[in-house]
Amino acid sequence: MAIVQEFVKNAEKDPFFRTLAAVLQRHQIQAFLIGGYVRDLFLGRPCKDIDITVIGDGTRAAQLVADELGVKGEVHIFKNFGTAMFKYQDLDIEFVGARKESYSNLSRKPAVSIGSLADDQNRRDFTINALAISLSKEDFGSLLDPFNGMADLHVGVIRTPLDPLITYSDDPLRMMRAIRFATQLNFNIEPASFQAIRTQKKRIEIISKERIADELNKIILSGQPSVGFKLLRECGLLPLIFPELSALEGVETRQGKSHKDNFFHTLEVLDNLSGLSPDLWLRWAALLHDIAKPSTKRFDPDQGWTFHGHEDKGARMVPGIFRNLKLPMNEKMKYVQKLVLLHLRPIVLAKSEVSDSAVRRLLFEAGDDIDDLMKLCQADVTTKNEYKQKKYRANFELVKQKLVEVEEKDKVRNWQPPVTGELIMQEFNLKPGREIGLIKNAIREAILDGIIPNEYEAAYAFMLERAREIGLTPVNKK
Repeated sequence: MAIVQEFVKNAEKDPFFRTLAAVLQRHQIQAFLIGGYVRDLFLGRPCKDIDITVIGDGTRAAQLVADELGVKGEVHIFKNFGTAMFKYQDLDIEFVGARKESYSNLSRKPAVSIGSLADDQNRRDFTINALAISLSKEDFGSLLDPFNGMADLHVGVIRTPLDPLITYSDDPLRMMRAIRFATQLNFNIEPASFQAIRTQKKRIEIISKERIADELNKIILSGQPSVGFKLLRECGLLPLIFPELSALEGVETRQGKSHKDNFFHTLEVLDNLSGLSPDLWLRWAALLHDIAKPSTKRFDPDQGWTFHGHEDKGARMVPGIFRNLKLPMNEKMKYVQKLVLLHLRPIVLAKSEVSDSAVRRLLFEAGDDIDDLMKLCQADVTTKNEYKQKKYRANFELVKQKLVEVEEKDKVRNWQPPVTGELIMQEFNLKPGREIGLIKNAIREAILDGIIPNEYEAAYAFMLERAREIGLTPVNKK
């Protein structure tokens, strides 16, 4: 097989594989490359994760190879599972002793015992991940494929090595992994396997939120994330793991007026954005931008369906969704929350005459995230009406141009008013209180509205005027 021959040829020159083979031979250790690295080798995909199954003590083999490579840093050993991991250059290396696994009904964590290569391949999630390449000197590069994984790679099928009902019941995370691999690789899930996911879907409840979120993130980062979310919907997992997103689905009609299906619209926006940015959290903003539409949906006989305030309520939903999925409750969550809150603003600007004041406010509120916000809004245009598409695109270009012009002129991105609260307290001998906020807000609004320039002298004079209106006198006034 040409790919294996090429691998063998390259391995002779590669410092890691050359050292690995030498150590295994010297200590008479039988080992195999297995899993994702082998799969991606045949798919021509880059892979920095190398999994090595050892017949015997995987942790000892890992330490021997790490020492020979001169690895700087710790070899992480997990005795309960007989695994060891270390980093070498840009590679993540994992050694594991070949093992059998048995599962209880209440946990995905198996009881582990020593096994053969066949046992180790039997425990793999999918046939394409059970492919193994020998690292022994006598048959270096030989492919071991007991479940016809190469045939499944060739036709693009996700299939379990053993009965899928048992495979998914043993470790329900494999249901998410099946959908994730189908999305990433553009493969189909074998029908019996997909039906088994439908049957076993409730088993997902024993999986930690962190594990589920990790698979969701990988789906979101794929080339066409909608594939994965449609599969999650079709098999019944989506309402169990992400009910807020599932609730977007459906179209209601009254008096001959219908609204669009916000679930499929959201997936279209996510796909559109995937062509514009690789950023995970910007893609999360796309996934959540309309998340509050079900709870804000109203019918008006004249206007039809409305979703007033869905951006504000959606922003308030973001922390709860992140908390439930065990996503980071830090600046990443706040970034997504901000984009959900502001996602209508550029669209509203694009539909109307663009004023400097409106652009200043948008720049002030979006700050350094303005470029990402514009990408989100560009992706949010999913109309199939060609005239509307052209109009929105033209108006968006106008908004972008205005953003550049106003930023160059007024410098309001990440801006703080030139007169601070401390200065106001000093000038009027005040303690922190309501008056400080009134004056600061008045100065900010005057600058954003273009009443005064974004300069200290103008802001100071405006402060004196505003203070006089509410009965304050500077302490230094003679």
